[in-house]
Amino acid sequence: MRTRSWLAIALVGGLAVAGSAASGALAKSPQSAEVVELSLLDNSIKGGKNEAAATWIEDTLIPAFEAEMEAAGTPVNVTFEGRGVDDEDYKSQLALDIGAGEGPDVFSMDGIWVGEFATAEYIMPLADIVGPEVEEWDGWAQINEAIQANGMFDGARYGVPQGSDGRVIYFNKELFEQAGLPADWQPATMEEVLEAARALKEALPDVIPIQLNGGVAMGEATTMQGALPLLAAAGAPVYDETTGLWTGATPEMIEMLGTYATIYGDEALGDVEMQLLQDGRDASFEGFANGEIGMLIEGDYLWRSVINPETGNFPMATRDEAVGWAMIPAYEAGGALGGFDGASMSGGGVWAIGANTEHPAEAWAMLVFMNSAEQVTAGLSGQARITARDDVNAEVLTGDPLLSYMAEEILPVTHYRPALAEYPTVSIALQEAVEAVVSGASPEDAAADYQAALEEIVGADAVNGG
Repeated sequence: MRTRSWLAIALVGGLAVAGSAASGALAKSPQSAEVVELSLLDNSIKGGKNEAAATWIEDTLIPAFEAEMEAAGTPVNVTFEGRGVDDEDYKSQLALDIGAGEGPDVFSMDGIWVGEFATAEYIMPLADIVGPEVEEWDGWAQINEAIQANGMFDGARYGVPQGSDGRVIYFNKELFEQAGLPADWQPATMEEVLEAARALKEALPDVIPIQLNGGVAMGEATTMQGALPLLAAAGAPVYDETTGLWTGATPEMIEMLGTYATIYGDEALGDVEMQLLQDGRDASFEGFANGEIGMLIEGDYLWRSVINPETGNFPMATRDEAVGWAMIPAYEAGGALGGFDGASMSGGGVWAIGANTEHPAEAWAMLVFMNSAEQVTAGLSGQARITARDDVNAEVLTGDPLLSYMAEEILPVTHYRPALAEYPTVSIALQEAVEAVVSGASPEDAAADYQAALEEIVGADAVNGG
């Protein structure tokens, strides 16, 4: 495969495309009368799942890219392979196709799959497939390093991030005012978060001061909205790429679990039962929208979708006036992962090139074209969402204060889940540890049990036990 890819690069002369969809850099490609056939795969389909994405791909992206390439003298014909299936089914079929020596030239994938696909050689470092022009793309300057990490594995770029999100502490400013707390609240430490919860409990006994996702019933929401951002706030990753070790029963792990013990233990700052119900997360959404919960740690999904006054599952008519937000603070100032004063976790998709492509230069041209400012903006279909590009965010998020805050303040301090095959199983073990604490176990015991489970999953020599 590597030989075929490098031969193809040599033949086409290393086609390079700049960051703008209207870039004249396409003219660098050699003229050829032969039409290059490319395939593009995404888990979206008109009339079904992720319809807006499929509409952009079919009606805007592909026609524009084909026209640009035609004008540059390298005609291409792009076939869109749209899907509308469960993400795991999409992932499994994609892996089977690439493993069989086939698969698409360009495709979308969850960033959390990058390590697994890279290890299986279903994707290769972009520089290995395409060449040094990968690092010359001016688009990287518009994607901050934290977001770039979502398309990287072992220090190499495997894809271009599609977009991102972040986690913050949402709080009800009206309830805060009644409890004597400021509307512009930004806690400096996690202890200040707990102090605000205590103030809410004392002033408003009928209000749940804080809900922190916890337990197996909450699934990955426990990990992404609770355990991992708090672990990062304590100064540790769940997996350290530098050492290759997973975090076990370390002081940081115990500190994170201790926050759950404080909230759901004797102080009763949160509702235990809500964490153990299958629909507990929806119950927390509804409670927050109804002004029954003072603080809720969630992603931007809560703001732009769940409590959206017009389209939300639990529309909150007073959202714009009543809801504030704050960065999740470090346990000690400057002590969060990366030396930051706060922490967040993010997810997001990645556009990648298949390991079996026979047209790496043209595939890279399409990858760059679709991730230009023009096409990223077009792909939003008029919606305000956080993209991977700073320039696009600066333009499309100006009318939304929360999303602007996310892009400007949260993304630079955010982190991503490890893109390793073991992660989903590790996540469940972490959820079980959190649930044990929520149900009354000590943080120390829960951490010890988690480490034992972790050693079963990844091996004892791959665990940092403190």
